[in-house]
Amino acid sequence: MAESIFRQQGFANTTIADIAAGLGMSPANVFKHFRSKTALAEAIAECHVERLVGALESIDMALPASKRLGHFVRRLMESHLGNLAQNPHIFEIVLMTSGSDMACGRRYKNLLEERFGEMIRMGVEEGVYFTDDIERSARCASAAFACVLHPIFLVRYQPEELRVRCDEVIEFVNHSLTNALAK
Repeated sequence: MAESIFRQQGFANTTIADIAAGLGMSPANVFKHFRSKTALAEAIAECHVERLVGALESIDMALPASKRLGHFVRRLMESHLGNLAQNPHIFEIVLMTSGSDMACGRRYKNLLEERFGEMIRMGVEEGVYFTDDIERSARCASAAFACVLHPIFLVRYQPEELRVRCDEVIEFVNHSLTNALAK
């Protein structure tokens, strides 16, 4: 119910009283389960991260290493852009709560770093990527791709600009991982 109301009215324009009215209960009952609107938003965001886990699990590992990373990032970015177009108020939750340290945000970041690490490790095993520290390389790749995956950038830039930037960052990351001399 809260997610539905957030989608209709936006996070900033929704009160706990609005949510309680939609549920046919008192605001005190909502507060009994969620100590604040931000806690409720975090629960909704956690559900979205759970759905994202399924998408992250389906990486096409049959692609060559240099294509695999790009395919994954492009697909994830396009998924975020589609979600933003269909549900602009959901991203508002991220923007409005960006000052708080939400567990789901840390979980999303860790999931990305794990997936980048898996892809880099496979690239090293295939003899395509060269790195002595896969975890560090995964953290660096995650930080580089934040410019096309983080909600704040997704709402501030036009999709075509993000697509161009995505391709440029993919090329940059792949080049740094395939250039043995740079290590």
